[in-house]
Amino acid sequence: MTQPTTRSFADIRQALLDKNELALVDVREEAPFAEAHPLFAANIPLSKIELEVFSRIPRRDTAVTLYDNGEGLAQIALERLQALGYSDVKLLEGGLQGWRDAGGELFIDVNVPSKAFGELVEHHRDTPSLAAEDVLQLIESKADVVVLDARRYDEYQTMSIPSGISVPGAELVLRARELAPDPNTRIIVNCAGRTRSIIGTQSLVNAGLPNQINALRNGTIGWLLAGQTLDHGQARRFAAVSEETREIASADARRVADKAQVKRASRANVHSWQADATRTTYLFDVRTPEEFAKGHLPGARSTPGGQLVQETDHFASVRGARLVLVDDDGVRANMSASWLAQLGWEVFVVDDLHAADFSEQGDWNAPIPTPAQVEEISPQTLVEWQAHGGVAVLDFTASANYVKQHIPGAWWTLRAQLKSALEKIPAAERYVLTCGSSKLARLAVAEVEALTGKPVFLLKDGTASWIAAGLPLETGESQLASPRIDRYRRPYEGTDAPRAAMQAYLDWEYGLVAQLARDGTHGFYVI
Repeated sequence: MTQPTTRSFADIRQALLDKNELALVDVREEAPFAEAHPLFAANIPLSKIELEVFSRIPRRDTAVTLYDNGEGLAQIALERLQALGYSDVKLLEGGLQGWRDAGGELFIDVNVPSKAFGELVEHHRDTPSLAAEDVLQLIESKADVVVLDARRYDEYQTMSIPSGISVPGAELVLRARELAPDPNTRIIVNCAGRTRSIIGTQSLVNAGLPNQINALRNGTIGWLLAGQTLDHGQARRFAAVSEETREIASADARRVADKAQVKRASRANVHSWQADATRTTYLFDVRTPEEFAKGHLPGARSTPGGQLVQETDHFASVRGARLVLVDDDGVRANMSASWLAQLGWEVFVVDDLHAADFSEQGDWNAPIPTPAQVEEISPQTLVEWQAHGGVAVLDFTASANYVKQHIPGAWWTLRAQLKSALEKIPAAERYVLTCGSSKLARLAVAEVEALTGKPVFLLKDGTASWIAAGLPLETGESQLASPRIDRYRRPYEGTDAPRAAMQAYLDWEYGLVAQLARDGTHGFYVI
């Protein structure tokens, strides 16, 4: 008897309730994904599935269920994953519409489990917050107040609250005592919208800091909607902390982790779990990327704790997997783990690490399939070819990168929509493919050859090599062969989001607690 090639809404729902491992994968681009998807769907676009799937779904016999919204992408993704050795890949019965028809709840936006959880935390704990107008008054009246920005540093640099200091989420409990040593200093925690300021504020409350602590209600969105001005290009960051502060913070964080029922692990446990083929284990280093690069555990991935809690679906795309967190001070791992446990994960913190264990150096690199052998050319060769004509350059980078800078004359192309893109690009005698590094473009070489019947070449080391050679660049949406749907335009980032979009985003967040209740599969609890 042949195995069924689909899983139903009921199958997925039951697996979630039973806390079994599963990966429910939406293979559309991020913008359509953000329009409607199940709560625990992970977005791994077909365009770049080979570059992401090994780190996001590490165990090859994970129960993987793929879906799209009738575009035919899921079937191609299924074949690609099977070719990569995934042995239990099926399609969602009826796709996204099938989920809807079966009565499944659908969510908009991205990183929804974490955002919905943040609303649940505020709902249960009455997390203290202040309106933007009140915070501005405190700042302008020179009150004893410190503003801590819980987002990534690059987001903080784009726009920030006046006087704000960058202290990404997992760093708050470790650093806040040094930044507000006087218990009478009021601490304001902000992010762009709501989630990270709620989680950050509640982290400090849970850790027992004596200060008055408030979230900036609705973050930088609330600030802009109040007609107030943000700063740009700021560079204020936290400094090192004393040994005494570290010890106090470590004890606080351990107490919170114990209350959240975080489990403990040893280095030996990590070794055996890494060798266990029956269970997915993610090993996450929750310190700053700079600390990770200086030295980390072999096999660990750099996931700063605040972002791990905010984007758990992206880093740990197998719901029901085992999460193992490491740091070198006990503060950031225990605080991050306390939230992940409340988010329904089985999470461990490794306790017996020594400096010598952090033996690998350098940035984290995603594991990818063995790269296909293709013919590569140098930037200089491409310049010569372009001078003679008859060559088309296809750029597979993120559309935002393309708009920022690209090779003159290059066409921005979505790999998953290659066939329709090639209909827009004037036919050429030969094709040269590029992206930032050439990793993604390399995957498209054989596909472009098959569709055009022409010689196809890869720009060695991608557009980075063109830039390094000092060659001219173009900016803007000059030649888009595909629609810019690779990234959902977040209403809370950048500086030019429409007011209506910002307000709609807040209204949506307020409704998430009710949506969670209707969905009924989340398994969240709040300490």
